[in-house]
Amino acid sequence: MILKQLFDKTSSTYTYLVASAKGREALIIDPVLENVEDYIKLLNKLSLKLVKVIDTHIHADHITGASKLKDQTNCITIMGDHTPADAVEIKVKDEEIIKLDQLKIKALHTPGHTSDSFSFLMNEYLFSGDTLLINGTGRTDFQNGSAKDSYNSIFNKLLKLPEETLVYPAHDYNGKKCSSIGNEKKFNPRLQVSNEKEYMKIMNDLNLPKPKLIDVNIASNIKLGAI
Repeated sequence: MILKQLFDKTSSTYTYLVASAKGREALIIDPVLENVEDYIKLLNKLSLKLVKVIDTHIHADHITGASKLKDQTNCITIMGDHTPADAVEIKVKDEEIIKLDQLKIKALHTPGHTSDSFSFLMNEYLFSGDTLLINGTGRTDFQNGSAKDSYNSIFNKLLKLPEETLVYPAHDYNGKKCSSIGNEKKFNPRLQVSNEKEYMKIMNDLNLPKPKLIDVNIASNIKLGAI
């Protein structure tokens, strides 16, 4: 199996390229518009045919490369069925399976960071979007975010996966590339709470500044980054 983790320095976004082997079909998760040409070069280098592109949610801190990738490769665009993006071609439901050659990827509706947030589970690999970060969790103060929903998605869904499940988030701001469900249970400071109310207080007291280009990015991403 091929799993390439690619990093965008400007937005601290992780993009993932997945394929069963060289010369086969591929999918990309959370592409960044400015990096599309780099993805195309990597696909060509590995003789891969891009057939699907997934966004875990409507991003606020960068513009997705989904539409540009579709224009260049004729791939199919995929998001969860709670997305406000009418342009997306396939909207997957909670626990629906996405197939890529012999690989199977389960869609998991994990709202909280945004109401449309999905995570994607492929064997022991969890692409957690902004729902579960390494030593953190996605903020819940815009795009119909909800600290209560975040708690439910994390504690009642993601943390019930096997502890050896590898966590690959959509962002990291400290140079960390991968974690595990077991590590996050033990060491993630936002998860060391005894109940929903404690978690909600942590999240509601963050008072983070909004992303600089949030309005522009969201408006573009609802159109899948189409210019």
